[in-house]
Amino acid sequence: MITTQEPAKPPEVSYQGAIESPVEEGAPVEIATACVPCAVGHFSTSAGLLNEAVRFKGEGITSNEVLDRIAKALEEQNTLERVDLTPEKLQRAPEWERGIATEALEQSRKLRHSLEGITSIDELEQAASHTADYYKKLNRQWYKGRFAHLGKERVETIEKRLSSEDKDRIKKRAEALIEEA
Repeated sequence: MITTQEPAKPPEVSYQGAIESPVEEGAPVEIATACVPCAVGHFSTSAGLLNEAVRFKGEGITSNEVLDRIAKALEEQNTLERVDLTPEKLQRAPEWERGIATEALEQSRKLRHSLEGITSIDELEQAASHTADYYKKLNRQWYKGRFAHLGKERVETIEKRLSSEDKDRIKKRAEALIEEA
């Protein structure tokens, strides 16, 4: 006679409130559910791919190097729209993050439609330029918003981990970002 056991159930994991919870020493940091950091990554990758595609403009718009990079950028934007910024995830996002996420979703759609209809190297160069510009804007919005919403306990925990040199470097960088904005 053969007996079987039911497989063990995996532990339940909750991501609710992950962004507001204080960081414990040595504890892993969880990422928020509406993935604006993911959007930053997808736009960063797309900008890099399109900039690389432009490097091959001498081979023409039908070059495999150009077409493959456009396809990869489309893959990035499709993943952003269909996995990372779904309506369900947007609803679970903290209020301050929703506006950034919604704008990223709109920009992703514009980029995707642009790439799907691309017909010339000039259009490729324009898409590469717009994508790089938007990536910079999104990155700045995300970090500024994130730093503004860390919460006192989390800020204090982070400050304890920083050396005086790190604090000076961060202060100088923050001042430079404020001047740029």
